[in-house]
Amino acid sequence: QPLSCQIAAISVGVVDGRVRLDLPYEEDSRAEVDMNVIATDTGTLVEIQAPAKAPRSHARRSTNCSTRRLPGSRTCAASNVRSSNSRTPVSCRYPSWPSRRRRSSVPDVATRVLVASRNAKKLRELQRVLDAADIGGIELVGLDAVPPYPEAPETGATFEDNAAAKARDGALATGMACIADDSGLEIDALRGMPGVLSARWSGTHGDDAANTALVLAQMSDVPDERRGAAFVSACAFAVPDGDTVAVTVVRGEWRGAIARAPRGENGFGYDPVFVPEGDGRTAAELSADEKDAASHRGRALAQLVSALAAYAGS
Repeated sequence: QPLSCQIAAISVGVVDGRVRLDLPYEEDSRAEVDMNVIATDTGTLVEIQAPAKAPRSHARRSTNCSTRRLPGSRTCAASNVRSSNSRTPVSCRYPSWPSRRRRSSVPDVATRVLVASRNAKKLRELQRVLDAADIGGIELVGLDAVPPYPEAPETGATFEDNAAAKARDGALATGMACIADDSGLEIDALRGMPGVLSARWSGTHGDDAANTALVLAQMSDVPDERRGAAFVSACAFAVPDGDTVAVTVVRGEWRGAIARAPRGENGFGYDPVFVPEGDGRTAAELSADEKDAASHRGRALAQLVSALAAYAGS
């Protein structure tokens, strides 16, 4: 007899040693263990499709995949597994299987959040903020870890405009929640420039050395008392919901002054020439923890902690 209720299928597997649900193609193609699970909306397993053999080192992981609680299911106990050849009709009363974009509530399966950047240093900085706030259950992935999608140029007049646009584009393109930031240096003597042009101030995007050298040349005859500046960061957190996206944007500022020569080996961008208020060292001479506690991006990201914690726990 045919099933008389709603059913759905979901892929589950082990990728890079971690159990994942609803594998996209790029993960499915390199999974150590991969299977498809078909279940009813009451949680009864109808069929499990899996390779006949798995590498010995992954045998236990394969078993763990098949016994994990599925999103929206009542149970995945072995006693409730039915053969696909069973003629026993299944009664369904709870049509509640989640849509593809809803996140799983499976314990120990991290919720992936896209960081709209290819800068590994930004990912590490955000990860340190999450660790300091004791937020678990979130796996940060950069743009290099997802299929390419059209990225709109940063043409906004403000950091907030650019951050919101990048986060919204990433969420719509991937179906994942997305964090994006736009940050830069605002120098008082240059009337707030380089501002949103900070990354390409010298004409070449991302050339930190050339950008810094140009700023120092433009500031060469500016006296110490007029060398004030601020690092500014606008961070946006976009959460997709069907065809719409909810976007939260926050702003952080870090006041200081421009040094007369680069100092320090840490950080990136204009860090070697930015001296924070109340500290004679440049941002590039601070430890990672010191910078996270005071920096513009750290201050902005700290304002997103509650939203990220709620998202990870939802």
